Amino acid sequence: MKFRILSIVILLLGAGLGYFVHSNWYPFSLGLDLAGGTELIYTADVSQVKEGEADEAMETLRDVIERRVNLFGVSEPVVQVERGGAFGGGSFRLRVELPGITDVEEAVKRIGETPSLEFKTVRLDLAASSTASTTPEEILASTGLTGRYLERAELIFDQTLGAPQISIQFNSEGAELFEKITTEHVGEPVAILLDGEVISSPVVNEPISGGKAVISGQFAIEEARTLVRNLNYGALPLPIALAGTQSIGASLGSDAVNAGMIAGLFGFAALSLFIILWYRLPGIIAVLALVLYVLISLAAFKFIPVTLTAAGIAGFILSIGMAVDANVLIFERTKEELRKGKPLHDAITEGFHRAWLSIRDSNISSLITALVLFWLGTSAVKGFALTLGLGVLVSMFTAITVSRTFLLAVAPSSLGNATRFLFGSGATNSGPQSNNNNSK
Repeated sequence: MKFRILSIVILLLGAGLGYFVHSNWYPFSLGLDLAGGTELIYTADVSQVKEGEADEAMETLRDVIERRVNLFGVSEPVVQVERGGAFGGGSFRLRVELPGITDVEEAVKRIGETPSLEFKTVRLDLAASSTASTTPEEILASTGLTGRYLERAELIFDQTLGAPQISIQFNSEGAELFEKITTEHVGEPVAILLDGEVISSPVVNEPISGGKAVISGQFAIEEARTLVRNLNYGALPLPIALAGTQSIGASLGSDAVNAGMIAGLFGFAALSLFIILWYRLPGIIAVLALVLYVLISLAAFKFIPVTLTAAGIAGFILSIGMAVDANVLIFERTKEELRKGKPLHDAITEGFHRAWLSIRDSNISSLITALVLFWLGTSAVKGFALTLGLGVLVSMFTAITVSRTFLLAVAPSSLGNATRFLFGSGATNSGPQSNNNNSK
């Protein structure tokens, strides 16, 4: 009776999970290949970065772009740093995946809106002889002080005129650079450029220490507020250039999802038919356990959440096969115990006990493989490893707990001909033999 009550509770919980999976609560998070979206590849110019600091600068660039993308509400973006190998010249690239955005121009604009902040000194000799055709680049000299060193920006107002200004604070490294620039150029203008445009050219009256500066100009309040937001969330530490784009249409991603669902349903139906025909009543139990396995896994994918990609679905389907393997091991061990003449309940219990060591070792091996793949793999490989690892853990629970509870709930106390047939297997009658204890 205990196992029958537990079985009813498990079935009710399974129905609740089915409703949760089917509902719109916590919708599935789909990767770029399934939801459609845009992939942008940027190359980064690290020529001005000191030797040995390129990796750190690229990580800072990745964080800045990621914050920038998150600011626009793009769900599950992926921003990764890639470095070319020996054949790629060791160049640094940034891969940005934006699920749900299929307009490449809009995506480029969203990333490209990120301002680039620079401080440059003025070449006074060239400025004195400049003409109308002279460009700012020709009379300005780079100082190395850029948005890379920016710590924060805030909106302030001029005490006299009430005009909006932007106060910026550099980090310790930027503060040293700023002090050096103002010390060497007292009485000279220092141009502040935003996206290559000079927005202010204040004259240095004295050396400035502490890393604080004020950008003044003809700003409207809303314009200054937007600039402060962009600087705080998007000042680029390195110049980047768009190297390539790829757009995956939502319809193509939807086709991939539908094809995957159809393949999964056909595969599950074929597997269920085979296991029921071969193992009969235990086969039906195994199918029920697999349904619960699928529901628990999908609910976990929604709740964590796990970003599902084609590779991730492959890992999930692979784990279904491993869940079937566990049931096959359990049923075969149970049959062996029945052939020894043990009562049905004892045979089921002993079958699970003997199968457990093989199931444990097999699943631990798979978990180790999943951990290594997740640790060292690329984003696609990590998705495969994550769904595989979760699937293995869930399959251990359903195979050992759910299947055992269901089998003990439906197993009769005596081993008659009908029971012998239902717990037999194969095309011929290879079911358990009767024993003296049960024939009495």
